[in-house]
Amino acid sequence: MTRRQDQLQAFDRLLTIMDELREQCPWDKKQTMETLRHLTIEEVYELGDAILEKDMEEIKKELGDVLLHIVFYSRIGSESNSFDIADVCHSICDKLIERHPHIYSDVKVENEEDVKRNWEQIKLKEKGKTSVLQGVPKSLPAMVKANRIQDKVAGVGFDWEHPEQVYEKVEEELNELKIEVANGDADKMESELGDVLFSIINYARFLKINPENALERTNKKFIKRFQYLEAKSREINKSLSEMSLLEMDVYWEEAKKV
Repeated sequence: MTRRQDQLQAFDRLLTIMDELREQCPWDKKQTMETLRHLTIEEVYELGDAILEKDMEEIKKELGDVLLHIVFYSRIGSESNSFDIADVCHSICDKLIERHPHIYSDVKVENEEDVKRNWEQIKLKEKGKTSVLQGVPKSLPAMVKANRIQDKVAGVGFDWEHPEQVYEKVEEELNELKIEVANGDADKMESELGDVLFSIINYARFLKINPENALERTNKKFIKRFQYLEAKSREINKSLSEMSLLEMDVYWEEAKKV
């Protein structure tokens, strides 16, 4: 059996199990797209965690969970004759072919930026699209949404030319925030802080750094160091609230070296 045959057989096995569960399991029979939605979002976040941890075994498991949800939605769709898994596969295949004319047609590209630019222009021509930003989901977390917005407008040429220009914008927004902090207007402070964050996310894009990954990396680093501090406080039978900042700083510096 070839590798491709093994893959197709495994996918067929999953489809068969999904059919059996949908027809025989009381829990699976009750599920709708709406009841699965929040579970799907949770599974994607768990996959994201595994990717950041570079845990290949966990990535494999979480990909299976996400794939199960795709098959589950497709099975539900087939029950109302709306679509099935074949329609889902053909839909994405057709989209990929259409959006890669440099592979499946005679369009020439020089680099990755040309590919992204063509992608956004093709999407804009699709039925009902009047804005390149229509493809940004409204429910995305704000940081991810900002990154996607910037990616999409850059795809049609609305962008800075050099990273230095973006960094100057960051400094400009920081100065404006400083002014509003001095003025004490909470609403304007919030607005200016939003501008600072948006410009920093834009700068990260120019540095080819994913800001979500960067922040989550710092979150994990902080958690590990703080938990080290908590462990040390237990060793000396002293709660954190009883420790001075100077004492805590000693253990914090230790944690940074661990």
